[in-house]
Amino acid sequence: MQQVITDFSQFLLVERGLSNNTIQSYQNDLKKAAQYLQSQQINDWNDVDRYTILNFLAHLTNLGQSRTTIGRQVSCLRQFYQYLLRQHRVDDDPMALVTIPKGPRHLPTVLTQEEVRAMLAVPDVNKKMGIRDRAILEVMYATGMRVSELTGLRLNDLHLDVHLVQPRGKGDKERIIPIGEVAEEWLKRYLTEVRAPQLANHPETDYVFLNARAHPLTRQGIWQLIKKTTQAAHIKKDVTPHTLRHSFATHLLENGADLRVVQELLGHSDITTTQIYTHVSQKRLLSVYKDTHPRA
Repeated sequence: MQQVITDFSQFLLVERGLSNNTIQSYQNDLKKAAQYLQSQQINDWNDVDRYTILNFLAHLTNLGQSRTTIGRQVSCLRQFYQYLLRQHRVDDDPMALVTIPKGPRHLPTVLTQEEVRAMLAVPDVNKKMGIRDRAILEVMYATGMRVSELTGLRLNDLHLDVHLVQPRGKGDKERIIPIGEVAEEWLKRYLTEVRAPQLANHPETDYVFLNARAHPLTRQGIWQLIKKTTQAAHIKKDVTPHTLRHSFATHLLENGADLRVVQELLGHSDITTTQIYTHVSQKRLLSVYKDTHPRA
């Protein structure tokens, strides 16, 4: 059973171009399924039927697994069995009739435009690292980049002469994002006033954002920056690097952007993923209406 999982992982890497983190997640879910099946004396993926899957999902529920975790397991097994069918390794797809009830959809945390401005004002731009931090925050909010895209950004991904950046998203897919004038100015200032002098006494690197030792910034470094900035701005919400991405999308829609455009900017392959931001915008719209209309 493990060999089949290994073959599927290779398929995800070569044919689908998924990231190592995503593939590792698939592997972990399939290993859990394989362990359960073997505990039930099932040692071949072809011997699994719909009732076996339902018993496995009930087993996960009894272990206290969340609906989100179980849903991810179902999605993983569904794609896994579709692969096995195409490879003629199984005769039937036991996932064909397996569904799980949809739970309530949790809306992402979004900052108001005033809260974003408060965060952007925190870095001390009289210091070199303050200029860097301001550039990071401005770029994240201006482009909606994932934290992994920001830390992986290289100099040749910047096309500032035409006001564009080109990050690599999930599955190593590239996309083009316009960068606003304010964010672009802070980015240029960081590159010339901070990054260039910093590398004078360090080995050359093409990563854009560097730490104080001139090494590429890590995701953990960005997380620490966001937490520190949020506290200094006196924002009580649970803010993560992804919160700026959520805020980017929501503020675009609130100001009239087309949903398809936002989908392209975020790099979502499926527009249903982007549609959650319409619910956030509607929630914000109702809040503003209740607070401002005299008869609300």
